[in-house]
Amino acid sequence: MSALRSLPITRVDAFADRPFAGNPAAVMPLEEWMSDAMLQAIAAENNLSETAFLVPDESGEADYELRWFTPTVEVALCGHATLASGHVLLSHAAWRNEMRFRTRKAGILQVMRGGEDDEYRMLLPAYRVTAKAMPDALRVIGGEPVESLWNDGGYAVIAYHSAEEVRALSPDFAALKAGGDVAYIATAPGAGDPSGADVVSRVFVPGAGIDEDPVTGSAHCALTPYWTTRLGRDHFAAYQASARGGYVGCKLVGDQVELTGRCVTTLVGEFLL
Repeated sequence: MSALRSLPITRVDAFADRPFAGNPAAVMPLEEWMSDAMLQAIAAENNLSETAFLVPDESGEADYELRWFTPTVEVALCGHATLASGHVLLSHAAWRNEMRFRTRKAGILQVMRGGEDDEYRMLLPAYRVTAKAMPDALRVIGGEPVESLWNDGGYAVIAYHSAEEVRALSPDFAALKAGGDVAYIATAPGAGDPSGADVVSRVFVPGAGIDEDPVTGSAHCALTPYWTTRLGRDHFAAYQASARGGYVGCKLVGDQVELTGRCVTTLVGEFLL
């Protein structure tokens, strides 16, 4: 019997200040890329919303190359697993204040230490949305939305009057899945919500194998330009009202968004192949 190959794995709850909150991600540094089929198989075995794979970057543009896989597909951008990756690397490099990641479809991303010891700031691209009718999707998501908007990266923003409406949604996930790999972002003002946030959201991505994502960094790439325009200021506090829940600080910085959050490591071990 051949010897088993050991790969490091760290599980992190991102956008969380305690275990079992936020969004869990697996972070797996590699010496070199494995086949796409193997990366996908590992992500399926982890069975988390995302597994982040890292390889040292040789281009000189960044510290690491970064890719993300759900249990079923590779995605173009994942915010919470990027934050988790920065947390893992910076936790082992006390002398560093930031990590840069080169990605295949989202450009160069940065994770930096925040103003507080356990807080991080992350720079991601801003995704601006424009009005688009999507009656079929709205019908299966439910509620009485105020407007629906779209970004060609596959992000649909669906605005409601109140956070209570967003929390009460019970979508038909099988019907939504038929629409493909689209992130449906239900959102509303946070007035009166127990979270105390300015903005509340929930995110449904059944086409990528995730019925409801716990806390979605990339969704806030679309929510940030949308809500800063409506709130009349460049920053706000957001809460994603999933069963786990998590807070995201949001700020618009030119053509980027700066997202702020905390991370908690819950597992450190070895993945055996």
